[in-house]
Amino acid sequence: MHINPDRFLTSLHRLRQFGASGHGKGVVRPAYSDADMAARDWLAGEMRDAGLDVQWDAMGNLFGLAPEPSLLIGSHTDSQPEGGWLDGALGVMAGLEIARAARDAGGPPVSVVSFQDEEGRFGVTTGSAVWSGALSLEAADALTDTAGVSLASARACVAPREVSSIDPRGFKGFLEMHIEQGPVLDDARERLGIVTDIVGIRDLRITFDGQQNHAGTTPMALRRDAAQAMMQFNALLCERFRNVVTPQSVWTMGHIALHPNTPSIIPGRATFSMQWRDGNLDRLEHMERIIRDTAREIGEGGFDVTFGPLLALDPVVMDAGLRGALEAAARETGAAWRAMPSGALHDATNVSRVMPVAMLFVPSIGGISHAFEEDTREDDLVLGLRVLGDAVARLA
Repeated sequence: MHINPDRFLTSLHRLRQFGASGHGKGVVRPAYSDADMAARDWLAGEMRDAGLDVQWDAMGNLFGLAPEPSLLIGSHTDSQPEGGWLDGALGVMAGLEIARAARDAGGPPVSVVSFQDEEGRFGVTTGSAVWSGALSLEAADALTDTAGVSLASARACVAPREVSSIDPRGFKGFLEMHIEQGPVLDDARERLGIVTDIVGIRDLRITFDGQQNHAGTTPMALRRDAAQAMMQFNALLCERFRNVVTPQSVWTMGHIALHPNTPSIIPGRATFSMQWRDGNLDRLEHMERIIRDTAREIGEGGFDVTFGPLLALDPVVMDAGLRGALEAAARETGAAWRAMPSGALHDATNVSRVMPVAMLFVPSIGGISHAFEEDTREDDLVLGLRVLGDAVARLA
């Protein structure tokens, strides 16, 4: 196969124009938005031009299919509400260029995919979760975004396109090229990362119900301030995690909502998301026990504690054969590279349920992602593409 870097970069920059933010290279292309669907329609045309059979499924996952059995390469093209131009898009356009090169060379067969809603407007890697069977379409349809829009109503925009069911058994394995989205490679001046495993993730919504009251007349000792309960929970949790976690363990409190959230009223309710990630399943479960026990202990101070459903995605180890091909290709370049875990979640997590998977990272400048400033040097993008293409040739 003869990879065409100019064709690849031109296509990657063309995709950036859909939902361009006006802030550098940033994009605003949330799942099912007009910009997202316009980008997918354009990508479908590019897939056809590459000799691929274009297929959509009911979720809006877009496939460009080569004859079976083929390798599947891709990622996603939706973005965060304020996103970068490479997150997900790089993996899809790298797959498209390799499919083009494979067509020109007469093989091997390479299929391409852009999964829908990886960035979690409605859930977590929703499109690949439904396709892999991790989540039913009926359950996905009931999900809502932060504005209360249901996924069922949002995906109605897919309906004008003919949809079908794409059988995972038609693929030999899945490769996903991605920016690192962290600082490790850039800080070490290394140009490639071969992923060893994707960390597991847990996400849990917690609510503290206290007593709404007057902010000026209620003595501090008599208050049941839900915001204070939440802050006490955070401080106590960090202390209890100290001897449990490793430097690779992370946890985040986010999507915080106080009620009634006005200056002169003591908050009677605090609701927040509690998310934690780690590559070790036992540690994930240990952290969950600490979280629940700590919240209940805070509740004993006069608060009702409610836990929402637990989102649980277990750690995923990359396939040895696919990973070995990427490592051999990386060694051949002579560039500095490392084997490393992925702290971010990717579609490969879900796809691993139905086929072998492996991932390749290229550096993120300054470790910045999920922001308009996200970027990677073009020579690193091209090097990653060449390694991916070399790995495909080795696997063939």
